[in-house]
Amino acid sequence: MKPLYKVFIPTDIAQDISLVLSSGQISSGKLAKEFEKAVASYIGCNYFLSTNNYNTASQLVWETIGINPGDEIIASPMSCLASNQPLAMKRAKLVWADIDPQVGSLDPSSVKKKITSKTKAILHYHWCGYPGHIDEVLQIASDYGLPVVEDAIESFGTLYKGKLMGNTGADFTLFSFQPTRLPCSVDGGGVVFKSKENFEKATLIRDFGIDRKRFRNHLSEIEESCDISLPGFSGGLNELSAAIGLKSLLQVPSLLGQQRTNAISNKQYLSDEFGISNYVDNRNGDPNYWVFSFLSDDSSQLLVELRKRGVYASRVHLRNDRYSVFGTFDPKLVGVNDFEKRQLSIPSGWWLPESN
Repeated sequence: MKPLYKVFIPTDIAQDISLVLSSGQISSGKLAKEFEKAVASYIGCNYFLSTNNYNTASQLVWETIGINPGDEIIASPMSCLASNQPLAMKRAKLVWADIDPQVGSLDPSSVKKKITSKTKAILHYHWCGYPGHIDEVLQIASDYGLPVVEDAIESFGTLYKGKLMGNTGADFTLFSFQPTRLPCSVDGGGVVFKSKENFEKATLIRDFGIDRKRFRNHLSEIEESCDISLPGFSGGLNELSAAIGLKSLLQVPSLLGQQRTNAISNKQYLSDEFGISNYVDNRNGDPNYWVFSFLSDDSSQLLVELRKRGVYASRVHLRNDRYSVFGTFDPKLVGVNDFEKRQLSIPSGWWLPESN
């Protein structure tokens, strides 16, 4: 059966791993910094930090913004559970906005209606690598003085109006480099920051609040005059993950090229075999096709039929407002209701030519 996901590990990584293990430098160091520079160069951004996983990247953003219990964050329930759980841990209140059922992510008109005096940020998740209404959401946020957190957990390499995700104007952009993502670093995540101020604050938070340039004196003893003014944690990318991520990143352009080629084949297959011509809308960009998502009134029946034919079809994510940790289910989200019933995804990954 053609799998929906697969982990990419470079075949020539053994020597890199051996060098890291023999170096004595395992925790975040030189290679992590090289990985950050390489990712920033790929995206075309000025401020990027890597983290030890996606959850840490998310927590880093919310700590940098200063989210407190009871603060309201506008988000989509039709997203990855990992996107919203960090806010539950912060005891923030998730305010569910509706989605555009043709796009799979936030409906700007619904976002605007959900803003209150308690709103602290907008979390803009992009459905499975398909870019949403980025400009419209950014304009609303600007009008109300709110930061936008682009959740690109599945969207590395996605283009929006010719710009790569992470370079489209959001205050923060979240990435995952964990298994089934590209680039894969085995375990890892990262954040693009629009402002230098937030980047510098987050750099301290990611390392126990420590300013490494001042923390030790000429004898390498802890400097008494170096204050720790921010709470923080250990969240840096380790050297093994950085080494794998660096090698993986080199092959991302060709891998994404294959996924986009596969998307063309998927359209032809769905059209020829099932008469499907309604796909998740990408009019404003070029998805990375982490998966290939389409819409059908017979999605439940199609899921079964596709699996019978050896294609692992899936709904990928369950709407998050069904989980009691976030509060109550909202049946009035008509766009979410429609999308939930009709959306389905099939594999579009780099491995498909080799799948059985």
